[in-house]
Amino acid sequence: MSMDYREYILDHYRDPRNFGKLEHPDVHCEDSNPLCGDQLAIDLEFEGDQVSQVRFQGRGCAISQATASMLSEMIEGRPIKDVIALGKNDVLEVLGIPISPARTKCAFLSLRVLHRALAMAGHEHPASEEEEEE
Repeated sequence: MSMDYREYILDHYRDPRNFGKLEHPDVHCEDSNPLCGDQLAIDLEFEGDQVSQVRFQGRGCAISQATASMLSEMIEGRPIKDVIALGKNDVLEVLGIPISPARTKCAFLSLRVLHRALAMAGHEHPASEEEEEE
């Protein structure tokens, strides 16, 4: 990759992939981070046992919005079972930079919304360390 990870995050923030809405999603979920005001909505369509399309909308800091963009690229076309298994470590790995404790809720907002959307669609993920602290 020719750009460093900070530039990569800013690129996803300024030019988000899969940004928008699906006309007829199989599931729509939204949530926010009340501590900083980040907002995120995810639309998913499924085809068989795969996530066929994903779109997100939101507003907030570069970390929350770039992570949503990166996560959308990670899940589109993948088997639902693989998407369910995604966790916090996967998000941190794709970000590629250390995240301060204060920014983790920003970084994990899209993962939380994704897991809730999957649960709404009947695809529960197992309770584990991935559950956010309330």
